[in-house]
Amino acid sequence: MPKLARKRTDMLMPTIVMGAIALILLIVGIYKGQGQHITAIKYGGSLMLQIIPLLLFAFFVAGMIQELIPQKAISHWVGSESGLRGIIIGTIAGGFTPGGPYVSLPIIAGLIKSGASIGTIVAFLTAWSLWAIARLPLEIGILGYKFTIIRVACTFFFPPLAGLLAQFLFANYSKGL
Repeated sequence: MPKLARKRTDMLMPTIVMGAIALILLIVGIYKGQGQHITAIKYGGSLMLQIIPLLLFAFFVAGMIQELIPQKAISHWVGSESGLRGIIIGTIAGGFTPGGPYVSLPIIAGLIKSGASIGTIVAFLTAWSLWAIARLPLEIGILGYKFTIIRVACTFFFPPLAGLLAQFLFANYSKGL
């Protein structure tokens, strides 16, 4: 099966499941009869209008990564031959990537398709999840600088360690991504 056709079917099952959940929740809202389903639909539409531009730009960036950065450069900097350098680059890039999963996951998909190593991808995703540099001011403002320093200190080494572990355990898996 061609790669593009396979990717379309990879998204079919999650789409069906999410559609079924949405339909069930809509039926429950209608059944309750208090108009919550209308409020929920309005809120969902408003949220969709806010997120769609960000999502489009994230997909654009992911596509540009695949097409504009030469395969040789990807291999050198973040591919399986890059070793620790690629894992560190993935860690730093992940930590500085702003936004939610609708931003980072398309970028990660672009890196995977461009030939980034499993270690780089895991380090990127782990740093994005744990560090989130763009989130630090909010975290400091709400939770305080002492707690934030403790949390960052306790998670500081996890992204590169996770990348190294993934590279060590699943180096051959990268070829099938």
